[in-house]
Amino acid sequence: MAKGRVIIDETICKGCELCVSVCPKHILKLSETKTNSAGYSPAEMISDDCIACTSCAKMCPDCAITVEKFD
Repeated sequence: MAKGRVIIDETICKGCELCVSVCPKHILKLSETKTNSAGYSPAEMISDDCIACTSCAKMCPDCAITVEKFD
């Protein structure tokens, strides 16, 4: 059961994959279908198994990630 959700601001994500590399549940990947106005493929959630650890948000150099924790 998901404990949270990753919210990615696609307009500022630079597709660096740092969030993808630190996610312990492997629920993030770079989009294969979207690009933002700067031409980057933003990260996206590919599974609902988020444990709300916030590793992705802490690692993001552009502060493009927010983790919403469920009660």
